[in-house]
Amino acid sequence: MDLAVEIWRILLSVVIVGVIAIFVILRMNHKYNKGNLGKKKSKSDQNLLDSLIPLGMMIGCALGVLISLYSKVSLLPAISLGGAIGLLFGYFAYEIYGKMKKVISDGTFSEEGKVVG
Repeated sequence: MDLAVEIWRILLSVVIVGVIAIFVILRMNHKYNKGNLGKKKSKSDQNLLDSLIPLGMMIGCALGVLISLYSKVSLLPAISLGGAIGLLFGYFAYEIYGKMKKVISDGTFSEEGKVVG
C-alpha cells in the first residue's frame, strides 16, 4: 500500500508540473504570435521583465528545498513543484509588470510619452 501511495504522489506531482509548464508555454506562444509580449522603454526595465520568469523558478525551487527540509515531503517532488509554482508566479509577475505604466516622481502616470495626471 505504501508503494502505491508513493507512486501516486510522484505521478501527481509530474502531472501538476506538466500542466503548469504547458499553460505558461502556450500563453507565451500566444502572446508572441499576437505581438503582445511585454515591452519596456528602458533597458534595465526590459531586463527585469525578461528575468521575472526564471527568477520565479529559482525562488520556487529554493522554497521547495526549504519546505522539504522542515516537513515530511521528499526533496525531489518539493523541488519540482516549487519550480513549477515559481514558474506560474513568475509568469503572473511578467504579465502584471508588463502592463504597468511608469510612475513619474510627482505621482502621475506616463502613458506613451504623455503625462496623465
